[in-house]
Amino acid sequence: MPVAATDIDAGVEAVPHLFRRGLRLIGRSLRARPRAHAIAITGAFVFAVAAVALTRVLGWATDQVIIPGLDGEGVGGDRVWAAVALIMGVGVFRGSGALVRRYYLAVAEYGTQHLWRRQLFDRYLDLPLSFFQSRPTGELLAHADNDLTVSSMVLKPLAFTAGTFMLGAFSLISLWLVHPLVALIALVLFPLLAIMNQMYTARVEVPSALVQERVGDVSSIAHESFDGVLVVKALGREAAEVAHFEEAADRLRRERIGVGRLRATFEPAIDSLPNLGIIGLLAMGAWLIDQGSITVGELVASMALFTILALPVRIVGFFLEEMPKSVVALERIDRVLDEPVPDPEGERDRVLADGPLEVRFDGVHLDYDGHPVLKGVTFAAHPGEAVAIVGSTGGGKSSLARLLVDLMPVQRGGVSIGGVSVSDLDRRSLHEAVALAFQETFLFATTIRDNIALDRPLEEGAVEEAARVAGAHRFIMETPEGYDTVVGERGVTLSGGQRQRVALARALVANPRVLFLDDATSAVDPVVEAEILDNLRHELRLTLLVVAHRLSTIRLADRVVFIADGRVRAEGTHDELLRVPAYEALVRAYEEDGA
Repeated sequence: MPVAATDIDAGVEAVPHLFRRGLRLIGRSLRARPRAHAIAITGAFVFAVAAVALTRVLGWATDQVIIPGLDGEGVGGDRVWAAVALIMGVGVFRGSGALVRRYYLAVAEYGTQHLWRRQLFDRYLDLPLSFFQSRPTGELLAHADNDLTVSSMVLKPLAFTAGTFMLGAFSLISLWLVHPLVALIALVLFPLLAIMNQMYTARVEVPSALVQERVGDVSSIAHESFDGVLVVKALGREAAEVAHFEEAADRLRRERIGVGRLRATFEPAIDSLPNLGIIGLLAMGAWLIDQGSITVGELVASMALFTILALPVRIVGFFLEEMPKSVVALERIDRVLDEPVPDPEGERDRVLADGPLEVRFDGVHLDYDGHPVLKGVTFAAHPGEAVAIVGSTGGGKSSLARLLVDLMPVQRGGVSIGGVSVSDLDRRSLHEAVALAFQETFLFATTIRDNIALDRPLEEGAVEEAARVAGAHRFIMETPEGYDTVVGERGVTLSGGQRQRVALARALVANPRVLFLDDATSAVDPVVEAEILDNLRHELRLTLLVVAHRLSTIRLADRVVFIADGRVRAEGTHDELLRVPAYEALVRAYEEDGA
């Protein structure tokens, strides 16, 4: 593949910067797993010493055993057994070094990968909801899977590469002891290898970055198609989804072929250099033998050394090939790790009192991408009160739920629970006091019991009691295994109303003191819904906020808050608000829809 001179110049300028980034990556792993790396590099050192020693033993055996035997001079048995013992001993020593190097390098690589994966996952858990709303799920999955795997690939040949530099130094000394002209061949060969690897590294960085981005694109499309499989099949969109996926996969294929083309250009040349060195050494060695400057055994030792050097040099090439990809992958992960996490835990130390709590929204403003959603919303739900929040779709009612549990920051105004701002509350105390249940439920592919309990320490019978209050106990007992029935992914084996009741039981099982239902019973039969709300009112001591679209639900509330155009337009009982024309028109529409 032709390479322009300007590309070479740009590549040479970029390589030092890339090496610095690569060395920082390696330094992070060394700090994370110092013992494993130290042992692996020690094994590589042992391998390097043994490899050079083996070539010296082969040279000695050639001069002292093989050639005398071929010349008919005869060789004593002691010398033969000494040669065998030396070769086997050095070989065992060399193999032990390789074993130690490989094992502990794997420990270092996978230990580093485990640490970085934990750091990434912890950061995912700490980041605000807005981070996930602004990025496709496939990209996040690509970070956690492919990027993390690729980021540690450069560590695979690390100890071998360090050992190769030792091997190179010992080899040059050994070759110099044979003859300076023999060492000169190696001195010409190694810089050529370094230059070719440098040229390859400079050209492969940008294509490697594009490959990682394309992997994220493919993951995003696949995840979206699987997640929306019901819509895809119901609307006959299979062909369109396949075409969309093929387009992304083709972009990934083209980028990977581009990287493969670079490898195909440089790798054969890099691989051939040690072999060319052996040919040059053979020609030079034959002349030196003829001159009486070296022995046949020394030439054999030197050629064996070049043969041994071929693999380590290739490993160095592999190390340099993997460095750009690993650097790019880790930098993609670092962009997530560098995302600011709001409200450090140390600044959130307020806790909440026992019993039902007051909830207050005070002049709350909220924008989405510059579009105002809440414009100074102010209202309160008193301890033990049931408040219905009524308004048209898109009026910001669901946003109130997210603000209440601090899933998104308040841009202006304040939200408080029990007189304490949610931004000052200890997260554990907040999560123990407040529970949410949404219209769109998410169930894990595990048992109904596990979906309700979520590994929380609960009293005996708490799961069943929560399910009974949520109106779920009866249908759960009708499933094949009762509470131990495994539901499909996202609870697909249950109906919409059943999923909502299981999700409500999950919210209730920890005995919250504030419960926010964001249209969480919309798929439940109105009779069952009335039963559930009655249970919540009379059996639990909590403050209840309900986003309601059914007239029957609205009538059960102590008070109604009517939100329109991002503001609270009216508060009072349902009968009192019927005197507000906009509210009266909205609930009449609910009635006509069968609510």
